[in-house]
Amino acid sequence: MRILQLGRSRSAAAIASLIDRAAVERDVEPAVREILDRVRTDGDPALIEYTRRFDGIDPAGYRLRVSDDEFGAAKTAVTRAVRTAIGEAKRRIEAFHEREIGSSWEAEPEPGVQIAQTVRPLGSVGIYVPGGEAIYPSTVLMNAIPAAVAGVDRVVLVTPPGPAGRVDAHVLFAAALCNVSEVYRVGGAQAIGALAYGTETIPPVDKIVGPGNVYVNVAKRLVFGDVGIDALAGPSEILVLADDGADPVFVAADLLSQAEHDRLATAVLVTPSPTLADAVNREVERRIGRLERSEVIEAALAERGAIVVVNSLDQGIALANRLAPEHLELVVRRPDEALPRLTCAGTILVGGSTPVAFCDYGAGPTHVLPTGGAARFSSPLGVSDFVKRTNVLTVSSDASRRLADALQPLAEVEGFTAHAAAMRVRKEQTDD
Repeated sequence: MRILQLGRSRSAAAIASLIDRAAVERDVEPAVREILDRVRTDGDPALIEYTRRFDGIDPAGYRLRVSDDEFGAAKTAVTRAVRTAIGEAKRRIEAFHEREIGSSWEAEPEPGVQIAQTVRPLGSVGIYVPGGEAIYPSTVLMNAIPAAVAGVDRVVLVTPPGPAGRVDAHVLFAAALCNVSEVYRVGGAQAIGALAYGTETIPPVDKIVGPGNVYVNVAKRLVFGDVGIDALAGPSEILVLADDGADPVFVAADLLSQAEHDRLATAVLVTPSPTLADAVNREVERRIGRLERSEVIEAALAERGAIVVVNSLDQGIALANRLAPEHLELVVRRPDEALPRLTCAGTILVGGSTPVAFCDYGAGPTHVLPTGGAARFSSPLGVSDFVKRTNVLTVSSDASRRLADALQPLAEVEGFTAHAAAMRVRKEQTDD
């Protein structure tokens, strides 16, 4: 891995590249627009054609929706150990999100004025689960569970088909465990178009959530407004902020664990200790060759991996907030002092015994997190993403006069005289 020294001119450009995580979206946007337009116009035939073209599936007799028989077969195809692991992860994730439940409220802040807010679940949600050669039952859990806790009636899952057009049994088992019975074997931008606009087989949804590749992200951005979206998730990111008390074996293992996600993944160690920097670098080099996804890891570390040596922990905290990573591991002697000052991260994992991998697979907090610096202004996926709030105001005739007196001048100064008149007429009615 590159070892950079914060403050040196030679390192400045490399560190800046870790912050500039813009995807190659503009390169694929024309193709995505064409796919969305085609799905919106032609429906199911477009989905089947794109599935044949992009996934290599023979469309003859192809059924978009997964059948009940396939769900039944999935349960027997998953080993007992994996079924138990999925069940344990579900229990922990559910317990975490149940603490997020909000409720409707009402109040009377002054005589004759009633204010309220209702909190209701969305009517329908579509979950995108990446697939094809890879399988992600954990992504099913992370998206479907907060939707269920929120009370969403209809949860739909779309995922690219695997070999022979099948959906992986582990994904189907996780979906069934979360009471998701509506699953479609379609992926990519075309799946986003189907969820947004609807086809003969797939009714549209109110909101689309879940991670995907650049085509999925661009499609989500383009359909936003016709349908809600959660966020535009990019490649995985980890920043480890550690001092000389950290175990280099643990730090190296965690950097490698996130680098194996994707060739575009970001893996960064920030430390005031040159000794730790050298030890972690040696450990990374020692371990890479033993890992199955070593080619992916090497590509990610070459492009977006770095060890940044800072002058102090304070400087490291400032850099971490500037990078605003998806995952931030805090491995320092006095975490309680540093934690309140770390303000920009999707999830903060405290201590050497708390690897990102625990959150990736079900320790409780979601692994659907802001990436690309979005942790500066956005939050992890949660129950609040699956509800909508409606404000309610009720004003008595007596209170109407008071509000008109108070607010009419503001309407007038903005030049909205019809607004002022709408207040004034009620005031005049009350005077009469």
